[in-house]
Amino acid sequence: MKQEMTSADVSALVLELSSGDSSLIDAKIGKIYQPVPGELRMNLFIFNKGRDNLVIEAGKRAHMSEHIRPSPKIPHAFPMLLRKHIMAGRITFVKQYDFDRIIEIGVVRGGIDTILVVELFSPGNIVLLDSERKIILPMKPVTFKGRRIRSGEVYQYPEAQISPIDATEGDLQEAFSSSHSDVVRTIASRFNLGGVLAEEVCARSGIDKKTEAQSLSSDDVSSIASSLKDVFSPLQKGDLSPCVFKKDIKGRLEVFDATPFELDIYSNYEKQSFPSFNKALDELFGKRSAEEVKEVVESVKKEKVDVFARRLQKQEAAIKNFGKDADKQTQIAEKIYAYYVEIDEMLAVLNGARDKGYSWNEIKSILKKAKETVPAAKMIVSIDSSSGKVVFDLDGVSATIDIRLTIPQNAQIFYDKAKKLARKKEGALKAIEDTKLAMQKREKKQAKRRKVSTKKHWYSRFRWFMSSDGFLVVGGRDADTNEDIVKKYMEKRDVVFHTQAPGAPITVIKTMGKEVPETTLRETAEFVVSYSSVWKSGQFSGDCYWIKPEQVSKTPESGEYLRKGSFVIRGDRNYFRDVKVGAAIALELASETRVIGGPVSAVSKNGQHIVQIVPGKFNQNDIAKKIYKMYVEKLKDINFVKQIASPDKIAMVLPPGESDIKV
Repeated sequence: MKQEMTSADVSALVLELSSGDSSLIDAKIGKIYQPVPGELRMNLFIFNKGRDNLVIEAGKRAHMSEHIRPSPKIPHAFPMLLRKHIMAGRITFVKQYDFDRIIEIGVVRGGIDTILVVELFSPGNIVLLDSERKIILPMKPVTFKGRRIRSGEVYQYPEAQISPIDATEGDLQEAFSSSHSDVVRTIASRFNLGGVLAEEVCARSGIDKKTEAQSLSSDDVSSIASSLKDVFSPLQKGDLSPCVFKKDIKGRLEVFDATPFELDIYSNYEKQSFPSFNKALDELFGKRSAEEVKEVVESVKKEKVDVFARRLQKQEAAIKNFGKDADKQTQIAEKIYAYYVEIDEMLAVLNGARDKGYSWNEIKSILKKAKETVPAAKMIVSIDSSSGKVVFDLDGVSATIDIRLTIPQNAQIFYDKAKKLARKKEGALKAIEDTKLAMQKREKKQAKRRKVSTKKHWYSRFRWFMSSDGFLVVGGRDADTNEDIVKKYMEKRDVVFHTQAPGAPITVIKTMGKEVPETTLRETAEFVVSYSSVWKSGQFSGDCYWIKPEQVSKTPESGEYLRKGSFVIRGDRNYFRDVKVGAAIALELASETRVIGGPVSAVSKNGQHIVQIVPGKFNQNDIAKKIYKMYVEKLKDINFVKQIASPDKIAMVLPPGESDIKV
């Protein structure tokens, strides 16, 4: 499974992030987080798209991601310093250094230029530079031979390698003639290619990858040079076909690689195409990261759930041991009384010998001889000279007797031990009752908790609401979802809405063949205006219109070009003028439990705990957190609210731009 990006991956990523629909140029930088060591998440506001997250994992990956780790409760020093220098700044460029695994992101804030350098080769680093390329602060201060990545130093690149895109036949011939390895390893290491692409070059050239590099003929070198150009032509032309490849891993079909273009060596594997390389990388790396977080969370939950069960198990085991030990001590005491005469006889002999001045060694020697003739002597197993205690074998039961005490006193010692263990057993039994009571309380508490009921709907990834009349209204979030709505979900019987101003979602009323009432038309007009650039600009009203699906076309006028997510509207338009902006957030607590958003009247009809919002001063994340706290205070059930209306889920149903809660 792929663990890190290649130079070709970086090249494709930079191509997307620096131009076209996925461009980050002029994007505004929001808060920056460091969820785990080595990983950085930058919240970005992208013009005409809204908020998104750029995830950078030093030495491994960088891409826009929908799968993000939770933010740490205590912020780390490095992201806090980045916030100080580049938060609220705008991205001016994104470029790759010399076909290496190095990305440079230019930022300007208040007229001050800085550069964020992302090193994706091992061990990896993220470094902030000033306009003179002096290091302000690295994520990891390190010193290499010839390179010092420390504050105040001028940033130096690692030693450059030959770019496979620029490599000539002469470069290849020189590399092969001086190599002591096979072809594939030579290409991978000398031309900064990585193993997979090196194998692809060999496959396309028809040369066995295990061939010794020095044995290649000039024709072989020419073939490899041609294959290199062929492999990387999509990057040079900007004609990418991003995809991921899947294979069976431990009985499950899982993604093992993401590439910016198709590879011949993967022709036997299942392929899934993506509209952008960013999304393909997120499918590979982002999803894997999210699954790791989920596993940790589930493990912690299981740990909490099992704490009472483990405690009960330990208490029951302790009771069992207390009972066994108490029985054993009682048995010893009873055996002492059963062999009263024999033990008393031997104690008298031992005490008499000690009174006569015999040493313990002498007594042991005498006893050893006496065992052959005196039956009672056979009962003595051992004598502890330092304490004067004798171990007797009383019909298979070992009893330690103190010769300084009487037999009843010795027996009482064991009876006392049995009583002490019995008391411990009683205490453990009481503790078990307490544990069982705690488990019952927890079960009752869990039973009282509101049940979360969620379903998967095709429209969940779009903006949507249910009108007061029960019609589903669906709108796009960005260029990709606008395209999907028109191409996949719009039907001839539907009604299409759009605003007069640009930057609005294509919105469709799913009529299901029914006549659409005026209330639904007006609610949809309010939705279209409120979830457009009208809200972003802080205006409180705007114009929109509705049309029929056949009036929407992807065919531009002669000589014109349509960007992704854009369409041509032909024919008459039915206008709604001066539509007031306004939206509401609520909780749907009926057959489904979820957070919903949209026009006030529609949300009020379908939800509870209504919160009305208007254009204001708080960004989506901040206003989402405020609403989340309101719901926690109202419902008094933080776990339930987290599941159905976390700040992230609330943010998904908010209008784009800044908002405030209507008082």
